[in-house]
Formats: sequence, structure tokens, C-alpha cells
Amino acid sequence: MIPDDVDPFLRYSEIRIGETVTLKGRSITPLPANHVVPAVGFQLDSGAASLVFSGDTTTCDELWEAVNNIGNLKYLIIETAFGNSEIKLAHLSMHLCPSMLLEELHKLQHPAQVYITHLKPGEGDEIMHQIERDASAYSPLPLEHFQVFEF
Repeated sequence: MIPDDVDPFLRYSEIRIGETVTLKGRSITPLPANHVVPAVGFQLDSGAASLVFSGDTTTCDELWEAVNNIGNLKYLIIETAFGNSEIKLAHLSMHLCPSMLLEELHKLQHPAQVYITHLKPGEGDEIMHQIERDASAYSPLPLEHFQVFEF
């Protein structure tokens, strides 16, 4: 079958923040993010548990309000692009650094396994060292390539 206007191969549909779409028994909900260009995070919900992924973002109270309303939160994946020595750049580019991440994690009201993504290339080990030192209460781990989450 060849796709056409009536039966396309792919169809784009806008999903608004907070609007849930269900696909094959799993729910996907866009969550607020705060970045220099429009960005969102996502809640993926299997029914048994949820994973929240927020890519590019800086401090965002609306994100934490949404996250704290998720009763079955299991995983939180959040960016920390810069080390603390580049806090001015983190503010300017609307990303997080370890000290800012710690302030954001203090807003988290549910236990969740925290994973860190979007580490600046070549500085990942140092950024993770800063995160582990400052935010050890949250047991953050670096997100690994090809990591699989079951929930």
C-alpha cells in the first residue's frame, strides 16, 4: 500500500501540555519545561509506574507541580548540562548545573530514581561528581547509552 492524503504513513497532531494521549495501553503526557526555545518534558505511564523525562530545561516550578501530582512516579530523567563553574552560562542558556539541580530536586515530593542526562561532552565525570557530592540524598545516576527502563 502506498501512503496518500487519505491514508498517510505518518500524521502529526499537536499535543498540549497536560493533555494525555494513550497508545497501546500506555499514556504520554507533555509536561512544562523552561528553555530558551519552546520545550516540554514527558510523563510516560504504564499504569503500574511512570517515568518523567525533561530534556532541555532550567528551573521550572510548573514542572515540579506536575511531577508532584504523579502518584506512581518511579523514574525521573533530568538534564544537567553544565558544571557549577559555568553557572552564568547555565542561567543564560536556560540549562541546569549541579547547584541549580539540587534546588530543583528539593521540590520533588515523591521518591524516584533520578537519572542525569545532557552532560556537557568531556565534562560529564566532573559534573556527575558535583551532583553526587551535592545531591547524594537523591542517589542520582548518569543516564547510560541504550539504557532500558521497565515500568
